[in-house]
Amino acid sequence: MTTASTLATVVQGEVMISDDPSVVLGTLLGSCISICMYDPVARVGGMNHFLLPGGGEGHDGTAMRFGVNSMEMLVNGVLKAGGNRTRLLCKAFGGAAVVPSLGRVGRENIRFALNYLSTEGITCVSQSLGGSQARRVRFWPISGRAQQSLVHDAQAIGRQEVAYSRREAEAEQKWAKESGSDVELF
Repeated sequence: MTTASTLATVVQGEVMISDDPSVVLGTLLGSCISICMYDPVARVGGMNHFLLPGGGEGHDGTAMRFGVNSMEMLVNGVLKAGGNRTRLLCKAFGGAAVVPSLGRVGRENIRFALNYLSTEGITCVSQSLGGSQARRVRFWPISGRAQQSLVHDAQAIGRQEVAYSRREAEAEQKWAKESGSDVELF
């Protein structure tokens, strides 16, 4: 008897964790990175999707779009769901240069992700990073199985990334204008 799968889409700035055997996590990546992390013994895992490597606190709820926040949420989510830090494994995807005008974002995302995993002692068992094509990724969190297909029409991804970059720049300008102060609070 085959169990029907439920596809849960992970978009920019999201992290999803599951121990449900019927759940498949999926995402679409350009220069963004997605880490698919799992504990094969506890049979729990999760996926994140981050846009930029650095980060910190977002002033409008965008903090999860930064790698450092997204990775912490992913690791802590898997541990909270029953995973053991010593058994965590992952697979890494993304970081493509689909839009030349966005510069080195994909490469910076890759560098951040691999450095983070190395520093935290989390084994990356496979990766598909870089290049110039977008990727569609599906991940089965309880087994660690992952499937990738390259997206040949990267223009749609490119348009999304350019539009997002413009919205972020406009939001930053609006926030700076509205704050109207250079006072730093401690």
